[in-house]
Formats: sequence, structure tokens, C-alpha cells
Amino acid sequence: MAGAELEDLCSHINEKISHVKKILQLKNIGYDPALKTVFQKIRNEMTLLNDLLNKLELEIQYQEHVRNSLRELQESLDGNYKEIHNLKENIPPHLPKVVQSCVVEPNANPEEQVKITASEHSKKPSKEQKPIKEILLLTSDEFDNVPGYMKSRLTYCQINDFIKEINKAVASKYRILNLPKKTMNSSIRNLYHRFIEDETKDTKGQYFVVEADIKEFTNLKVDKRFHVILNILRHCRRLSEVRGGGLVRYVIN
Repeated sequence: MAGAELEDLCSHINEKISHVKKILQLKNIGYDPALKTVFQKIRNEMTLLNDLLNKLELEIQYQEHVRNSLRELQESLDGNYKEIHNLKENIPPHLPKVVQSCVVEPNANPEEQVKITASEHSKKPSKEQKPIKEILLLTSDEFDNVPGYMKSRLTYCQINDFIKEINKAVASKYRILNLPKKTMNSSIRNLYHRFIEDETKDTKGQYFVVEADIKEFTNLKVDKRFHVILNILRHCRRLSEVRGGGLVRYVIN
């Protein structure tokens, strides 16, 4: 064996011995009463740091959700602005012009004034459609207050995405219920009749969906995760259940 190789081997063995000595020293440190308090403080600081990192992660998720919502709103507003601008630039020339209202002169016949007033008040205001109720998205504080065993590995964004899908089903259902019957085709009419049959005296005036509605209007899977999130929404008082006739009706609170 050459001298250089023997020196390298000795150096390697000495390095290993040094590592073993350090490990033994570190092992014995844990039994030193003077250092136990220091280790306990370090352990407490690590726990606090871990909690802080978890909260920071949730806040980042919430801010990402807000950013995405604002981006969608901006895109929607841009689209509306373009449509309005396009309509303004392409107003058909054959549309009737605005007729100026007549001004009654002071010496006009009082009976004619009464007739004009009566004709104005005889016009009934157009019936406004009642807005469709939606489930409110969870806030970050509400999410934090959900017990850990209940939400398991679910994230803040996953629960709010689920709420959006349920709102989509509710909106689709009640748009059909608000349609004039003469405009319905056979498939829409069948859905309409099923919606009516699903109602009970306990759901009168309430907005609700059943599993068939969720399957009809969303891509959600009715599985274990589905029921876990519903349980969270009941805990947060976003939904309540009305059972009967073999159906579970998820009523928006």
C-alpha cells in the first residue's frame, strides 16, 4: 500500500471516530439537567412556529381564493364593458326615439289633468323576479374554528369550491322553476315536475336541492368526501336537512 493511500485511510478512520465522539456528546446532552430547560423552550418555540406556519398557509390559500375571485370579476366587468360599448356603437336606426313628456299649461282643463294623472298611475310596474338564494362562502375564521377531526385534510379552498358547485345546482334548479311552462321542452318539464314533487310543507318558501339535482347540474361525486363537506356546512350553519319520502333535502339557511 502506498504512503498516500495509508494517510487517506488514517484520515478517514479519524474522521469517523470524531463523528462517533460528537454523537456520544450530543446523546449525553439530553441528560444534562442544566440543559433540560433550554430544550423545553426550544420545543415550545418549535410548536408555536409550526402553528404560525399553518395559519400562514391558510391565509395564503384564502388570499389566493380572493385573488382568483377578483380576477373573475375583472374579466366579467371587462366583458360587460365591451358588450355595452358594442351596443352603444351599433344602435339600430329604426328604434323609436324617446318621446318628451307633455307639460300641462296652467290654464289647462283640470279634468284633463286628472285623466293624464290617472293614465300614468294605471301603468303597473313590471314584476321583479326574486333573487335566488345562495350559500355564503366560508370565511377563514370559520374554517379555523371547524374541528380538525371534522375537516381532516380538506383545505379552505376545497370547501368553498364545493359551495360554488352547490350554488350552481341551486341556481339551475330555480331558474327552471321560474320559467313559463309554455317555454319548456319535454326534458325541462320533467325536471320541473320532479322539483315540485320533491317539495314538502317543511320546505315551503325555502331553497333546497337533493342529490339528484347535484348529479344533474354539477360534476360533484356523491361519495364519502361529499358527505364530510356537507357535515362541515351543517356545522357552520350554512345548510340544514329535511328528510322524508326517502329523500334528504339540503336546505340553504
